[in-house]
Amino acid sequence: MSQPAISKYLQREFAPGSAVTSDEQYAEYARSTVQTGFHPVGTCRMGVDETAVVTPDLRVRGIDALRVCDASIMPLLISANYNAPSIMIGEKPAI
Repeated sequence: MSQPAISKYLQREFAPGSAVTSDEQYAEYARSTVQTGFHPVGTCRMGVDETAVVTPDLRVRGIDALRVCDASIMPLLISANYNAPSIMIGEKPAI
């Protein structure tokens, strides 16, 4: 952005700022500001064993009348939109 063709259009560098110049500073900036673009999944593992948070019928172990019916039961990130699979998961207990 400091090249003559574009620098005339800039007032100042917004982030990470002109004080950041070394590889270590860029790495620290990245560690403190970068976030994932993916939706969180897999936070409520579904399974049949005692370490699973959710049973195969989507009931939360140890809590009566509570189900988890969203992408958090998915074991892996998918490479597509989460809307359709989440709808399918939500419809499962409604059947």
